Amino acid sequence: MRTSIATVSISGTLTEKLVAIAAAGFDGVEIFENDLLVCPHSPEEIRARAADLGLGIDLYQPFRDFEAVPAPVLAANLERAGRKFRVMERLGVDLLLVCSNVSPAAIGDDALAAEQLRRLAERAAEHGIRIAYEALAWGRHVNEYLHAWRIVRMADHPNLGTCLDSFHILSRGSDPIGIEAIPGEKIFFLQLADAPLLAMDVLQWSRHYRCFPGQGTLNVTGLVQHVLNAGYTGPLSLEVFNDHFRQADTARTARDGMRSLIALEQTLHGAAHPAVPTGFAFAELADAGSLSGVLDALGFTRTGSHTSKPVELWTQGEARMLLNATGADPALVAIGLDSPDPARAVEHAETLLAPVLPRERAPQDASLDAIAAPDGTALFFCDTAWLGDFGAAEPAGPVPGQITHIDHVALTQPWHHFDEAALFYGSVLGLHPQESLELPDPYGLLRSRAMSTAPASGAGGTSATAGTTEAAEQVRMVLNIAQVGAGGTPWQHVALASDDLLAVARRLRAEHPELLLPIPDNYYDDLEDRHDVDPELRRLGVLYDRDEHGEFLHMYTVTVGRVFFEIVQRVGGYRGYGAVNAPIRLAVQHAGRLKMGQ
Repeated sequence: MRTSIATVSISGTLTEKLVAIAAAGFDGVEIFENDLLVCPHSPEEIRARAADLGLGIDLYQPFRDFEAVPAPVLAANLERAGRKFRVMERLGVDLLLVCSNVSPAAIGDDALAAEQLRRLAERAAEHGIRIAYEALAWGRHVNEYLHAWRIVRMADHPNLGTCLDSFHILSRGSDPIGIEAIPGEKIFFLQLADAPLLAMDVLQWSRHYRCFPGQGTLNVTGLVQHVLNAGYTGPLSLEVFNDHFRQADTARTARDGMRSLIALEQTLHGAAHPAVPTGFAFAELADAGSLSGVLDALGFTRTGSHTSKPVELWTQGEARMLLNATGADPALVAIGLDSPDPARAVEHAETLLAPVLPRERAPQDASLDAIAAPDGTALFFCDTAWLGDFGAAEPAGPVPGQITHIDHVALTQPWHHFDEAALFYGSVLGLHPQESLELPDPYGLLRSRAMSTAPASGAGGTSATAGTTEAAEQVRMVLNIAQVGAGGTPWQHVALASDDLLAVARRLRAEHPELLLPIPDNYYDDLEDRHDVDPELRRLGVLYDRDEHGEFLHMYTVTVGRVFFEIVQRVGGYRGYGAVNAPIRLAVQHAGRLKMGQ
């Protein structure tokens, strides 16, 4: 289908926006009036620039507070409309968006609204222009899409139709099934936006928190299906008001918007993800020499060295860590994902505009392609061939065998990439999002969202009878954004699953107590008041959580560079990530960072 986006959705000047929109692959653009008003170029110049970029101008907007007004106001409104029509002729656009009236002076009379909209459509027809009437969710008298359609039908003019906006419809809880009662040829335009579920005034919700489809909680795909069932053949157009988007990189936001429409169309066509990852092949850490001792203490063994790169393979059970001797401060730089079809996984990622990273490869190296995640982390799609790149090495020591696999990885996102990351991991990797959480941090809030290959109803856990292999065949990612000031540290961590966490904790407490994050006694005083737990948890520094499906034991190492490790044990079908304990961990980490002067 034809794709379009409103210029209000991204940052920059009007000409910068047009360049970014064209580069992202859109077919057309909605020009928001304010973008034109502050532009030094004439409408004719903007028309020519759009044409040079291969963009059609699909809609001009908005025209406000027109209908259901007293006669003197109508006369002034028609004069105002005439001036807009002349601007539109200069721009070469033939569709004007008219929003339902929000003025206190508007009259609640559908017949009057229809009669006045008909007069507007008659004037528009003289200029070869059509009118798309939209019900704003906060309209004075018209705030439901079917109400707007009834007025359009009553007006009965070929140049008057309706504009459907997913946010205005879904934010009010309206049932979109009614869209199928509207003739497709009378749906003149379709605007799409998602949004997180927020308990706030709908106008503020709309003006500040809209996002691209797939980044929020609204069923935008279901609404679009109803619109297509009605016979609509026009463009899918994004109209997003978002404070972060208006501050973010113009080209990047436009590309993210296009990714959302590609993913939406794939879903509409019933296209299943061709190669959902089945587990973690490895986590790769940049290391200046300080992490090998940590892995050794955790029970990992150095089992190989890359034949052509300064990279070591460390293993324990099915958990594999790569240490890349780059000389950089410790950081999580790459994640390997087990894939049933690496080539198709990369191809799918490219269709969703994920950049494939250039790689230097020796002739004998396994063919291993990587894409860049929004935060710069490299994601590799792997079969088992990559293991052949690592020659044998003498074991570093005995392997306790109590860490079984990588449970999840947590990545801190730049504040303006959080929504982009959620869409990226959902569409490119086929992960299912869980509820977004805001957790207290000593310096503000930590926003967090978990995603996994298991649907949200069962994400994050396995059944009470599930074994280690089944648990290892899930991919869980946690995306964080620190909405804090001085304490905003881009920590990353790898969570390692254990089949006997208390045994691991006893060994670490006895042999490497300096490695463990100290947990305040106050935490255990409260924990023991709330739950009947083993007193040994306090001595070992193990944290605890439970849900209706099971229990969760976990502990943390101190941070080295940007990286720390978590060791977890899921008991029964526990589905979470111990989020209730995150404020404890954050407070201790911040205290340690300040003490060390980091």
